[in-house]
Amino acid sequence: MDILNPLFALFSIVLGVYGWLFPRYTLTVVDLQAGTTTMGYSEIRASAGALFVGMGLGALFFGSYEAYAMLGACWAGAALGRATSLVLDGQTQKKWVFFGIEAAVAALALGLNISAI
Repeated sequence: MDILNPLFALFSIVLGVYGWLFPRYTLTVVDLQAGTTTMGYSEIRASAGALFVGMGLGALFFGSYEAYAMLGACWAGAALGRATSLVLDGQTQKKWVFFGIEAAVAALALGLNISAI
């Protein structure tokens, strides 16, 4: 647990850095396109980028079971949104892969930390 929790946080930070600092690349990975304004880049930087950096840094800073459980809850929220898309918007292999990663991080982070609270 002492190794996994920081790894979940670092994983969140690394993925977040890509969204935050490389929004064009992130848009490509998630099959999106920039629009006629820069709002698409702004949204990716915020919601798929710096938000995940903040989540990971916050969990590392506080370092408590509650903080790491909250990190898991955030990933569970992402998995819920992805599952909703799988049901309502159609299924693709990429969506299933992303869902699997989100659900796995959520389940592990929540499972490891809720029992310790």
